[in-house]
Formats: sequence, structure tokens, C-alpha cells
Amino acid sequence: MNLIRVGKVKEVYEVDNQTLEFVFTDNISVFDKIIPSHIPFKGETLCRTAVFWFQLLKSKGVRTHFKEYIPPNRMRVKRFEVIKDYDAIGQDTRGYLIPLEIITRHYVAGSLMDRLKSGDLSPENLGFPAEHEIKYGEKLLKTFVKVTTKLEQYDRHVDLDEALKMSGLSEAEYEEMIKIALYIDSIIDEEAAERLLIHVDGKKEFGLNENREFVVIDTFGTMDEDRWWDIDSYSAGKPEELSKEFVRRYYRDIGYFDELMKARQTGEPEPDIPPLPEDLVMRVSNLYVDMFE
Repeated sequence: MNLIRVGKVKEVYEVDNQTLEFVFTDNISVFDKIIPSHIPFKGETLCRTAVFWFQLLKSKGVRTHFKEYIPPNRMRVKRFEVIKDYDAIGQDTRGYLIPLEIITRHYVAGSLMDRLKSGDLSPENLGFPAEHEIKYGEKLLKTFVKVTTKLEQYDRHVDLDEALKMSGLSEAEYEEMIKIALYIDSIIDEEAAERLLIHVDGKKEFGLNENREFVVIDTFGTMDEDRWWDIDSYSAGKPEELSKEFVRRYYRDIGYFDELMKARQTGEPEPDIPPLPEDLVMRVSNLYVDMFE
């Protein structure tokens, strides 16, 4: 097999013209930076969690690119063409990765709270009255859907017009894609509730097959892509992070996040991200294992 891409947390190999193999590593990343710490069992649990969701979607009639699980940390998937030149994508293009990520949020958390504090979003944008004081952890009146780029160095938000232009989708196709993403979330929500978990938010990625039918690609519903809370602690008014969000919080607390954002805004060299303390490494590892189980 030929190694064709090394991502932040997985390696991608070419099996043949129709098939890729994902190898899930024990790397962990935040803010588009790979942390110089390996998390024991992270790759295996991430892979096996993704397999669980792919198999569940298949039983629900949702098309995915999943083909085969190869224990402990590999899977084979249907290959889609990656087209980085947006102008080369049109409404007759087939068999390609849609260069967008669909972010669905059901609660106020993470960067959504940051955008509210900065004034980038208002309560009205989320369906609340203008005078409403939004609190962290608050359930949204309706799912907040945002679309970002997929193939650029840093993910950035795009509006509907740009999303359609860069993806080659018609507006009807775009709406269908969002509808599928929300349907997947309804499946996740039901499964999570049975396990006393709250599915807070997450991302989905899609491709269009040879018939221009939507296919769920990459991975979703894992500790990396999605955010989870414990339902008991949430009910007590203290959302307990059950994802790598608490790793992000660590880097915010030590000041690294502010340094990184300042460097990106000013164009200065980005500071190296420091490794995680050993006790935090083991905490993260245990959490990935517990959440998979």
C-alpha cells in the first residue's frame, strides 16, 4: 500500500483505485496543532467507535464509505476524489469529496460561546430574544448549523453562497446534505440518551458518489469530532466534559491558546504546543476507553 496522506490523527493509505485504508494513530490535536504526546489506546478506540456508528447507519439505510474493519486500529473505506481546485467542481462532478464540514450544535459550548462573547454572534442568531443572557451549557431552541471549509490550512466559516460555489452543490442538494446530518444526529442522540450521555455538538463530512448520492465519509460521533456531557452532572448544573474539550481547556488555562491566536492574527510564527502532563495523558486515555466501552 502507498501512504498518500498523513493527517493530524490518522494516516491514509491507497489500497487500490477504489479503496483507502485509514490507520488511526495515538496522536491528539487541538487548534489544528498536533500535541507532542501519545495517548495510549486512542487510535484503537477512535477507530472502533467510528466503526460502531458506520454499522449503525448502515442498518438505518444511510450510505457511508465504510467497507471493512481491520483490528485493532484500521478500517478500509470507499475512495473519493479530493479536488482542491474549487473551480474544477461543478454540478456534473461525481465521485468526489465535498470540501465542506457540517457543524451541528445543540447546546451553547466551546467556540460557540467564544463567538457570543466576542459579538460575532448574537442571541437572535441562535433564536433567542435580543435581551436574553445566554449561559454556557444552555440548550439551543433549535439546532445551530454552520458550515466550514475542509481542505484549507485552517477551517473557516462560509456562508451559503460560498459553500455552494466551492462544493458544486445545488441549493436543493445542500439542503438535503444538512437534512442527512441532522438525521444522523437524531440517531446519535437516541443512542447517547440510552447511555446517560448528552450529545452536545459534532461535525459530519460527505462525498457524492457516481450517482451524485450523498455518502457519509471520514469519521463522526467520536471523542475527537463530537462533544459529550454526562447527563447527571448536566442536570446538576455542572456540564462534565467527556471529550477532548477538557484538553483544549488545559491549553486555554495555561495561556497557550491566547498566544497561538495572537500569532495567527499578527502573522508571527506560531508557538510550539507543549506536551501534556503525564497525569493528563492517562486521564485522556482512560476517558477514550471509557467512552468507547
